[in-house]
Amino acid sequence: RMLRQQEKLAAVHQKQLQDFLLAIQASPNGVILLDEQARIEWCNDTAAAHLGLDAQRDRLQHVVHLVRDPVFARYFAQDDHSAEVVIEGRSSSVVNRQKLSVQLHAYGEGRSLLLTRDITALAQADAMRRDFVANVSHEIRTPLTVLSGFIETIQTLDLSASEQKQYLALMGVQAERMRVLVDDLLTLSRLEGSPMPGTNIALPLHLLMKTCEQEAKGLSASIVQGEMAQVIAFHLPTELAEAVVLGEQRELQSALSNLVSNAVRYTPSG
Repeated sequence: RMLRQQEKLAAVHQKQLQDFLLAIQASPNGVILLDEQARIEWCNDTAAAHLGLDAQRDRLQHVVHLVRDPVFARYFAQDDHSAEVVIEGRSSSVVNRQKLSVQLHAYGEGRSLLLTRDITALAQADAMRRDFVANVSHEIRTPLTVLSGFIETIQTLDLSASEQKQYLALMGVQAERMRVLVDDLLTLSRLEGSPMPGTNIALPLHLLMKTCEQEAKGLSASIVQGEMAQVIAFHLPTELAEAVVLGEQRELQSALSNLVSNAVRYTPSG
């Protein structure tokens, strides 16, 4: 009876362990269990994909021998692991560089828990934000300099009414340029704070094209004055007549409208 009770208790413990490992396996982050010698006891599929491991083949192998990244090796060798470190994932390529956040946590008697997290999207967004802010800072400096020059000219020189009108018109162009830059910043801020659109939002392609065509013709009519009109023509192949585009309508419309308005503004008449 005691043996049967012990066997039943062992089966319960084994079931609990399997449930625990299944829960870790379902985690979106990578989890690696290391023994006292920093050898891999177990890892989930996510960690294996992140670091190019094989859960069965690499069992009881030293983790530093398998993750051959100098940044990781230095991090692993140091005593303080309170902060995470960023390394390149095994699936990195020249075009798509995967960024991983890894951190070591001590547990039990000398054992360690290595956690990995894919932060590629965050790193890309961070880089894009830095580039955008740098570009905007550079772009906004030019109209500000021009505006300052015009203001100084109007203040110091005795200009005729026609000359003042000309300078004010040029100042208005630069002010509009700055307004567009500020609008871009506000759009970026709104996009960062809004949830991702669902993948089930379907927008008929022919409606998107029709709206762009109407905008193009309206913009062309307002630009062309007394010259030969531009020829605006949108052609949608018959096989795409019923096609749909998945995405957020306002953002798709904005992106296409920018392309179309650029084409209209900078294409000569006729």
